[in-house]
Amino acid sequence: MSPPGTSHQLRVAVLLKTNTGGRWILPQVDELRGRGHDVVVILPAGDGRLTGELRRRGVRVAESPFDFRVGPGLPAGLLGLRRLIRRLAPDVLHYHLLASAFAARAATVGLPLRRVHMVAGPAYLESRVIRLVERLLWRLDDAIVCGCRHASNRYGALGCPPHRRPVATYGVNTERFRPDWAAAPRPGDAPPGGPDGHPALADRGGPGGPAHAEARAKARAELGVADDVFLAVMVAYVYPPKRLVNRGRGIKGHDVLLPAWRRFRAAHPKAHLLIIGDGWGDAGETYRRRLLDRFGVAGDPGITWLTGVDDVRPWYAAADVSVSPSLGESHGAAVEAGAMAVPSIVSDAGGLPETVDEHSGWIVPADDVPALADALRLAYRDFAAGRLPARGRAARSLMVRRFDNRRSAADVADVLESVAATGGR
Repeated sequence: MSPPGTSHQLRVAVLLKTNTGGRWILPQVDELRGRGHDVVVILPAGDGRLTGELRRRGVRVAESPFDFRVGPGLPAGLLGLRRLIRRLAPDVLHYHLLASAFAARAATVGLPLRRVHMVAGPAYLESRVIRLVERLLWRLDDAIVCGCRHASNRYGALGCPPHRRPVATYGVNTERFRPDWAAAPRPGDAPPGGPDGHPALADRGGPGGPAHAEARAKARAELGVADDVFLAVMVAYVYPPKRLVNRGRGIKGHDVLLPAWRRFRAAHPKAHLLIIGDGWGDAGETYRRRLLDRFGVAGDPGITWLTGVDDVRPWYAAADVSVSPSLGESHGAAVEAGAMAVPSIVSDAGGLPETVDEHSGWIVPADDVPALADALRLAYRDFAAGRLPARGRAARSLMVRRFDNRRSAADVADVLESVAATGGR
């Protein structure tokens, strides 16, 4: 879908079902505002992190009358959302996450606006029930911006034509996530961003540089892990299992990694696993505690599980390899790890295989404990041979070329402008 060269100001309303997560919309909002468009973000009531950050940036936030829950208040909530959107009168309604999509479609039937759905993670399409519903409902979207090629292919299988399912990743800020992020600016360093508004893509430092080495040593000292110990990291929230997806199992694959790690470490005791991530909501935290008990994490000296981490960059600096054993998602933590020059082991679920190549990581079958243990052995072999830094540099290069979120934000803005001008259909 090519941008039509639109120069007039658009009114864009962004709808999201969470006021805490979803910070990946920020580069897109910034890009739209930078082009002169009027942007308002509709979020659930409350002072979540996303709400606070948007207001800090001067972005207008409107409270949604609908709480995105199924229950007795659903009809009244959707009616209230319809009234709000009609009052805001956007040219384009841009919504993320499936619950937001269902609400946006239902609340705006017959309203004179364009609808653009952006797919953050395609795991819901693993459900046969949801696929049947989406086979009909995607037709209400003027465009579906797919966060990975896998999602675009899945909507293609539901009958959506290629021009209505462009791919634009959520990506990663490769300036914020870089191996030498902790270094003070050097004399002569160019400021972030090139003359075209895209980031300056030349790398500043890398694995093995002094800033990276200092950050690595500091983080490992906090963990009590020596420099010659192989350190694997998994960064992911613990989401509660959903009955309709992955047969009621947690989507991130913690229950795959933990037994695989046990197999691997039995033969490689000089290795440590760092897991970072809180439970998502009360149900997620309950599931996380079940995982701790089920796999005896508290009593395992080879595993550390951290929660309440606001900045993951020090822990990526400490790590030798990142592991994303998900049962289904878009690009996940692999893009942050890659931008930090950490090679990844990823499952073949969803869009994860798009985040690595033969030079930067390994792909294993999803939900395959022996295969994941074998990949950990391969990574350990490269660690012992001193080859992992080269893989890290390849991972960083791949992220800069394909996954920088400022470039992808420009792609999303192009789609919105095109849909506003042509309808997208």
